Amino acid sequence: MRSSMVGWDESGQRRADPEREPRPPEDNLFLSLTPERAKVLLIVAARTSSFTVVAIVALVLVTLFAAGSGLTGASGAIAASWLAVHQVPVVIGSTTLGVLPLLPTGLVVWFAARDCARAVEPNSSRIDLGWIVGAALSGPFLITAVCLAVAEDAASVVALRPPNTLAAFGWVIGLHLFAAVAGILSRRPELVTPYLPDWALPGARAALRAVQRLLFAGTVLTLISFLAHWSRIGETYSAAGNFAGVAGLTALSLAYLPNVVIDATSVLLGADVHLGVGSLSLFSVAGAPIPALPILVSVPAGPAAAWWPVLLVIPAAVGALAGSDCARDSGDGIRTPWSTLTAAGLSALAVALLGVVAGGAAGSFGDLGPGVWLSAGLTLVWLVLAGYLGLLAARWFPARPRARRAAPEPVYDDEYDEDAYDDYPEDGYTYEPDRDGSIVDGEVIEEPPALVSPAAAKAAENTEILDAEVVEPDLPDGRRTDGR
Repeated sequence: MRSSMVGWDESGQRRADPEREPRPPEDNLFLSLTPERAKVLLIVAARTSSFTVVAIVALVLVTLFAAGSGLTGASGAIAASWLAVHQVPVVIGSTTLGVLPLLPTGLVVWFAARDCARAVEPNSSRIDLGWIVGAALSGPFLITAVCLAVAEDAASVVALRPPNTLAAFGWVIGLHLFAAVAGILSRRPELVTPYLPDWALPGARAALRAVQRLLFAGTVLTLISFLAHWSRIGETYSAAGNFAGVAGLTALSLAYLPNVVIDATSVLLGADVHLGVGSLSLFSVAGAPIPALPILVSVPAGPAAAWWPVLLVIPAAVGALAGSDCARDSGDGIRTPWSTLTAAGLSALAVALLGVVAGGAAGSFGDLGPGVWLSAGLTLVWLVLAGYLGLLAARWFPARPRARRAAPEPVYDDEYDEDAYDDYPEDGYTYEPDRDGSIVDGEVIEEPPALVSPAAAKAAENTEILDAEVVEPDLPDGRRTDGR
């Protein structure tokens, strides 16, 4: 007797039950890639890289035509420029150029991060985010591989030595990975915040503000020094020749402006900046030959003035502000300054990374750039000591609360209505919830009913209410009034 739940066909064979048969697992990795999503990922992979290549090609061609040279080394110059934008050291003959302009690098990282942030949706899964990261790395990886092959081929025509392959891919992948992660976290910070302690996020915000303040101070110092040595700027343009040379030197100076700002920030911290065989700090200046760039006229020739060490009050003030920020945004106490220490550590790490990318070898001039370890160490010291003082000041002298604006008293027309005060809350305001749940100011407006006809409304206005009295007739005793 076939009483089981298994199906049987007319020939007596067992019929497969599609609901009971095991199904192959779904490939969520590839099923999540819809055509619309593929279009977004293509933009992430190609837009920033393609724009960068187009800008490099245009710049190289304009430079070659302005110099009056042929297009023999155009391909090698384009490949070297792509690698230089990603901070890969370029070797021309026996000269190594390791100190590369940071402005193009910053623009590429910013555009890549913006594309990744735009590709993130509120309901994006981890697989979708993985697709975004993969797309952000695939385009630069492919272009870097092509540029390495072109540089290898151009080495037989021009004096261009191909860079180290591992270093080239490491710089390119590292920069674009940083941009992708930064762009994703800017839209989805909840991916990491649940795993962090309570004091980590306030410390990270304080570190970001501290680094921004230090760089702003370095920018102001660079501008002041540049204006103070303006008379020397004509010497840097003396070898420019024509208008194209002047425009090229000006554009190159703007590209190296972030490097000079980072150097000035290191000087403000109390560290020294290497100028080949010379150095520069708040305490001494050892002169040395430097490249003839207009932006480098801001480098003082020396000697160091006696009042320069007074500028150390700037990093002290930045550290105190960071400590007060941590005291306000977190639960930092006198015995548990965890956010303050986190801000100091992250700020020191950021200064060290900026120092690494801002300096390097400059051919016959030697190494140019800040002392990385000393700058990072002094940043840590300033933000720990001055930051702890700022924390103590914020705890001992808390900020006074803002005065609350007095609520207006309700105004009535003629008579005092005691029940009308029940319509007002204690603060004297009326609030009405909006559709999205937010609270907005509101007032009650009496409107005529929408379903009343105009004729009935007019008749109701002309109707006068007369004094009336309801009189019940006297009924005999014992008689009911309910009709029974």
